[in-house]
Amino acid sequence: MKLKYLAVLAAISLLSLTTACSTPSATAPSNNVAGESKVDPCAGKKVDPCAGKKLSAASVGGPLAKKIQGKPVVVDVYASWCPACKNIAPTVAQLKQKYADKVEFVVLDVSDKSTTATAEARAKELGLGKFLTENKTQTGSLMIVDPATRNILAQHRNNPDLMAYTKVLDAAITK
Repeated sequence: MKLKYLAVLAAISLLSLTTACSTPSATAPSNNVAGESKVDPCAGKKVDPCAGKKLSAASVGGPLAKKIQGKPVVVDVYASWCPACKNIAPTVAQLKQKYADKVEFVVLDVSDKSTTATAEARAKELGLGKFLTENKTQTGSLMIVDPATRNILAQHRNNPDLMAYTKVLDAAITK
């Protein structure tokens, strides 16, 4: 009987570790973005259980399409069901407003099979096909790409800190 009880407790403990980021707790630290209070279930953790695998590419691969060349490119790997995407949405909106004419914004929606297929076709058209294939599981990620070198200048996952993006974008624009 004790063995069964301990086995059940162990199973519950393991399940709670794997779902830590899907259910925000009321005691989790919050990130303040433009006066809003958001709960970040991953904040304060040494290992980010939301991060999954690390981004595998230092560059996006092949050449970018002409229509997104000449300006830094912000690539948003988005899904409607993703808590990290919702957490960074105000930051993305601020970036789009501040850099509307200076930066290209590409949203690759991987919410379901249909939107993923559309995102894959769009990514391929823009020269980001290989990049999306390698990173489509990294929802809630924003990557800043230098169109000249195709290198990723910065990559953040579930980071609502506006300054983390503006520093890189300002430097890339003045380059």
